Amino acid sequence: MSKRLDVLAAVKALVQAAVPHSQVLGLDGADAAPARIPPTGRVVIRSGEPGEPEVDLCPLVYHYEHRIPIEVTGATEEDVDRMMGRIGDQIEADRTLGGLCDWLEPTGPNTDDIYGEGANPARGGDFDLVASYSTTSPLN
Repeated sequence: MSKRLDVLAAVKALVQAAVPHSQVLGLDGADAAPARIPPTGRVVIRSGEPGEPEVDLCPLVYHYEHRIPIEVTGATEEDVDRMMGRIGDQIEADRTLGGLCDWLEPTGPNTDDIYGEGANPARGGDFDLVASYSTTSPLN
């Protein structure tokens, strides 16, 4: 696998470890999360955008600041806050994803009501995880 996919898989594993009873989905930008929210909450990890790398020429190394969108959904604001806190604790425990990244940093969250037909509004929040990593090829 490429470094990008290795980092995304490690982020998904980190989130699953943080909120083991919640549904954790890894989706690319073309997929939509299921409409029903499980009672234990859901986290959606999007593939995000690695952006344009900084390049060192000798030796050739590409340095990325990959923004990985994370969407957290729960029944209440407290549920969302608790899930985000557990994810934050897991990040602090391993900011390098076992050596895959130089650094992993969350952005501040945004929260809002999520409305569905005929249902009480759930609460949702989103933030980005910024994974700083380097590779010798933009394709690997």
